[in-house]
Amino acid sequence: MMDFKTYFELLNLYSDYAMVCDSAEWEQWPEFFLEDGTYRLQPRENFEQGLPLCLLALESKAMIKDRVYGVKETLYHDPYYQRHIVGTPRLLSVSPNADRISAQANYTVIRTKFDGESTILSVGYYHDDIVRTEQGLKFQSRLCVYDSEMIANSIIYPI
Repeated sequence: MMDFKTYFELLNLYSDYAMVCDSAEWEQWPEFFLEDGTYRLQPRENFEQGLPLCLLALESKAMIKDRVYGVKETLYHDPYYQRHIVGTPRLLSVSPNADRISAQANYTVIRTKFDGESTILSVGYYHDDIVRTEQGLKFQSRLCVYDSEMIANSIIYPI
């Protein structure tokens, strides 16, 4: 069972994550993860069939930081804004002292190119394992399961 204070912290984790991604504050993105935290983008079909293939698999906070470096310094792409719409998290499990949480939430990410209209970039759900630390709640793992096999030719920014 989770108390309201912990659930409110979970809501803040989800909303703060979305705002960092939407504000292009890339240096802050890795701070949502533990040192051995993982971030993966996986198509729903592969997830449901138990197949391991992911579009993106970052296996540590160091790899997540490397992705930030790539986004800022080495990747050349048509720049865009993105906007996350994240549903209310659904609790899957909570440890007795609420120091480990498993949760899911639906998401939609809308992309707006500087000279174009807004389009849906990705729709799916997050499957998260979260741990309480001295700095607050952090992702042990964030799996973004996206619904459509048809994705943009490049997903640059975090989903």
